[in-house]
Amino acid sequence: MTEAELKPKSVDGAKPDGAAKSPQGVGPVVEAPPPPDAVEPDPGLTPEEAAHARKRYLLRRFWISARGYWGRHGDRSSWPCSIGLLAMIILNVGLQYGINLWNRHIFDAIEKRDAATIYYLSAVFLPLVLASVALVTAQVSVRMMMQRRWRSWLTSAVIQRWLANGRYYQLNLIGGDHANPEARISEDLRIATESPVDFVAGVLVAFLSASTFIVVLWTIGGALTLPVAGSAVTIPGFLVIAAVLYAGITSTSIAIIGRSFVAVSEVKNQAEAEFRYLLTHVRENGESIALLGGEEEERNDVDRTFGKVLKQWALLAGQHMRTTLVSQGSSLIAPVVPILLCAPKFLDGSMTLGEVMQAASAFTIVQAAFGWLVDNYPRLADWNASARRIASLMMSLDGLERAENNDSIGRIQRGETEGNAILSLNELSVSLDDGTSVVKETQVDIEPGERVLIAGESGSGKSTLVRAIAGLWPWGRGSVNFRAGSRLFMLPQRPYIPSGTLRRATAYPRAADDWTVEEILAALEAVGLGYLGEKIEEDAPWDQTLSGGEKQRLAFARLLLHNPDIIVLDEATSALDEKSQEQMMETVIRELPKVTIVSVAHRVELEAFHSRKITLERRDGGAKLVSDIDLIPRKKRPKSLLRRSASALLNTKRHSGHKNGGRN
Repeated sequence: MTEAELKPKSVDGAKPDGAAKSPQGVGPVVEAPPPPDAVEPDPGLTPEEAAHARKRYLLRRFWISARGYWGRHGDRSSWPCSIGLLAMIILNVGLQYGINLWNRHIFDAIEKRDAATIYYLSAVFLPLVLASVALVTAQVSVRMMMQRRWRSWLTSAVIQRWLANGRYYQLNLIGGDHANPEARISEDLRIATESPVDFVAGVLVAFLSASTFIVVLWTIGGALTLPVAGSAVTIPGFLVIAAVLYAGITSTSIAIIGRSFVAVSEVKNQAEAEFRYLLTHVRENGESIALLGGEEEERNDVDRTFGKVLKQWALLAGQHMRTTLVSQGSSLIAPVVPILLCAPKFLDGSMTLGEVMQAASAFTIVQAAFGWLVDNYPRLADWNASARRIASLMMSLDGLERAENNDSIGRIQRGETEGNAILSLNELSVSLDDGTSVVKETQVDIEPGERVLIAGESGSGKSTLVRAIAGLWPWGRGSVNFRAGSRLFMLPQRPYIPSGTLRRATAYPRAADDWTVEEILAALEAVGLGYLGEKIEEDAPWDQTLSGGEKQRLAFARLLLHNPDIIVLDEATSALDEKSQEQMMETVIRELPKVTIVSVAHRVELEAFHSRKITLERRDGGAKLVSDIDLIPRKKRPKSLLRRSASALLNTKRHSGHKNGGRN
């Protein structure tokens, strides 16, 4: 097993200390609603139609969770921020209209050479500008605060579900589109919450601006009469019609040119995530790669993955080039069009210079409002891809959450033991998430203080059984029962070493200051790491600095500090030599004489430190328990503590006082 040690916890269902808190720095605990019902595509759809339907549902699934920010259990600032942002947008459009009127009057005054009016308007201009700048600045502040708090709320909700009940680990055991969850939570969720606020604000500004300045164009432009074939043709509201046609042409062009933008952006984001994951994987396994001399192979793999990134960036660059061609051309042509359209009316004296300039300004604003899609289509595509990626992760979490409350596949139950047993496996069968059996019909009762060794050939299901005991593997039948109030601690083959000081690494998963320096030094000394005592407060990359054997010794030091009731060792001494292994086991037995030990190991030497041996054998249809023998003679065990299934044990008999057992 490569997962980190479990936090000490009460196996009667109580949460460990701090379990009710949200991830540090993320925000308050979010009360998440139950997951939505699973949605399967219509079997009559073609593969392309099914894929399209799934993409639509992914966006819907994102909003099912994201809109909770404004719900009963959402952030208390959500509605004040939303209403405040709307009010500032309306006021800002009003100021735009005021500046538009200012343009008309200043140019009329210039045309009439009215010095007094020019001086007056010059004095009015500064307050207008200051008010507009202050309002826009406040609008940006509120908008970004809303984005920040929405991201905090939704990130807290997703992380809370991701870390609950070991789902972050179970995602590795099931199929689905949820690779690189850390990138989805950190990057895709950021884009998915930032962009909608910008989009909604942009749409509101565009709608209000278009509505306001279309009226301006209609009012000051009036009708245009043109001579056509000897007759006069009158076009009412010609400036409005021109603005709509112009915007329609540019928007249609961008929609056609950028129709592949969403798909290309989504594939690019996935390629970027895979590239980041590969680089992280190389860093985390640097020692093994260096010892094996695998740099060239890793370089080839990195180059191959980065090549996919570059290929997708090239496709995306092509999309950007085509959309830029339209948007840049539009931005250059738009200011000139209204002046040319108004020129005939200005020349015949029916429009003043101020009205021409006001019309030009209003036309540009309307064009910008209608052309909002032109300027934001790339960001819209990027948001679309990010929202789908985070929704894919949500759907996988939905499946795990539904499985926790669904008996269709089967869930391993967790309860309390009866009698003297501290741990019992009652008709326990462990299966994959698709129902395939891995371990079948295991019936074992373990008394307090027993030291049980689980043996068997590789692939027989030993580590899977250990995961089920620890609560990391949820699928199966039967139950895992603990004595009420008992605390479980697990030591995997590769101990997790957190960042920070050696003191924190030793105390993990509890806080470093839960023990005194002297207590931590004593634990390090007991496991043979006393020479590291002078570095206990040193903040260093201990995960890279310590050897495999030192990491396993450090895990045993944690064990001594936490003093649990039950220890699960999964190849926890595999990196130690025989003498060091003997020292670790003797230390645990001496320092924690009453602790119950469940070990998974291949080394025969470990039998000397256990009182009982359970052997699993791989069979078709799932591994079975084929022998359960005492390694150390002792008093007769009460029959109630060993209720074996004949099919599980294959009629193997236990005899009290026997040193060795056999198989039938």
